[in-house]
Amino acid sequence: MALNRPFLATVGGGAAAPRSHVERPHEQKGPNLMSTGGTVAIVGLRATHGETTMKAIVQDRYGSADVLEPRDIVKPQIGDHEVLVRVRAAGVNIADWAVMSGLPYIARPIYGLRKPKNIVRGTDVAGTVEAVGSGVTRFKAGDAVFGWCVGSFADYAAASEDALAPKPASLSFEQAAAVPMAGLVALQALRDHGNVQAGQKVLINGASGGIGTFAVQIAKSLGADVTGVCSTRNVDLVQSIGADHVIDYTKDDFTRSGEHYDFILDNVANHSLSDLRRALTPTGTLVPNGGGFNHRWMASGGRLVRGAVLFRFGSQKLGNFLLAPKLADLVALKDLIDAGKITPVMDHAYPLSDTRQAMAHVGMGHARGKVAITVSHEAAALPATA
Repeated sequence: MALNRPFLATVGGGAAAPRSHVERPHEQKGPNLMSTGGTVAIVGLRATHGETTMKAIVQDRYGSADVLEPRDIVKPQIGDHEVLVRVRAAGVNIADWAVMSGLPYIARPIYGLRKPKNIVRGTDVAGTVEAVGSGVTRFKAGDAVFGWCVGSFADYAAASEDALAPKPASLSFEQAAAVPMAGLVALQALRDHGNVQAGQKVLINGASGGIGTFAVQIAKSLGADVTGVCSTRNVDLVQSIGADHVIDYTKDDFTRSGEHYDFILDNVANHSLSDLRRALTPTGTLVPNGGGFNHRWMASGGRLVRGAVLFRFGSQKLGNFLLAPKLADLVALKDLIDAGKITPVMDHAYPLSDTRQAMAHVGMGHARGKVAITVSHEAAALPATA
């Protein structure tokens, strides 16, 4: 199991798969797995800190949430530049659901052809530092941290030092675990690929979801005039996080309203690319971050190819990109949280024993904000707002 390979998210509706965010000479290769009396053991690495086993949610095959099961496995080892995190909470992303399901099929060489290479799901993590490698300088045991890893649906996770930042003091561990992937997608889409400036008109389609709720708030922090699109039941929620205008898609079609936007983040893919292009200004930018996995081989790959052709001529831009998890961006999100400019919107927090339900809920695509898993104790879950 590769211990320190954070997520690769394909913005534009693609899948998310483990990858190394920084290639470093000291980064160790994944260990081998073997079964020892019902406990999955990791072979060929140094001894772990303290107890040698932990509870984790694992999968041995692809499929629905029913493939997930609790199991005792050996705690991850850490290298010189790694941190052992006692997981307090883990965020749940559609990317985790995609890897669990083995979708899209074209990504199987990355995930594992017949079964997952990494048996523990989860990328977003928040917890406390249990131990640090000899080369770690930014953290010490007991520090509260958040960031990304591979295998956060477990008591412990190993993460690179540069994949973690101090947890915002104002957030619970569940809220902090909800930030990394969704927050980074929203930040990089708006700031880097949309180059959103103060006064520009921004539309977030799917404004009440995990990425959408961050995008609305980040766009406001950039000084944009923000329109959020959502269903009737979520209008009040989107207004409450700062949207200047809210469109109920069950009543109005923003692509036919006559309004034009400098930037559109499409998290839903419920409009054709031609319709979305019509809603842009002559020099506007579209980032398509939706499409789902109805096309099991390519997900939204075909849509992105059509988009590249459609946007080839003219001054409008199609902003496809691969999410690149960067420590500087994680710190930027922390700064926005500390300044009170963004707050994670939480749908529900499930105990670790209910990870199947959490994954199934996210896979349905109707979460309001983010879903988290409470790992370190079977605490009472946050009330569902759905």
